Amino acid sequence: MSDSEQNSQESTAFTTPTHDEIVELTKMHIEALEATNDDAVWVAAGMTHVLLTIVGRKSGATRKTPLPYWKDADGHRIVVGSFAGAKKHPAWFHNLADKDANPTIHVKERDHEYWSDAQVLEGDEHAAVWAALTADRPFYNDYQAKTERQIPLIRLPEPTG
Repeated sequence: MSDSEQNSQESTAFTTPTHDEIVELTKMHIEALEATNDDAVWVAAGMTHVLLTIVGRKSGATRKTPLPYWKDADGHRIVVGSFAGAKKHPAWFHNLADKDANPTIHVKERDHEYWSDAQVLEGDEHAAVWAALTADRPFYNDYQAKTERQIPLIRLPEPTG
């Protein structure tokens, strides 16, 4: 795959699964991501996925979460805690946001891995990134319309140096 194909963020049609389907699809998706680097597994709806490894803030158990990402203007991966517009944040977000349990998280994208100091975006920064994201991926506005909570945006910067 060329660099231009890999960095493409072309939006494609996407049908939102139900919350019950999300749970089952997630289990199958993790298995597939760990088994192959094939585009059919790593790219959906025009968005490449990452596999996050996060420690449960209460259980201490290691948890894996596959998520699509979008790149901001600076080329940083941004994941969205939409949970398809559910009333509550997804469990992975609560775990990731707990810096005592997760000072850094493991990020895997195909054969590229790194430890990230995940950053939950807030205030004006959240608003600016949300506007750019939803201009490119308008279905996130549909998710926001389903819930009263502000859907979190998380930047996954790679270490520098």
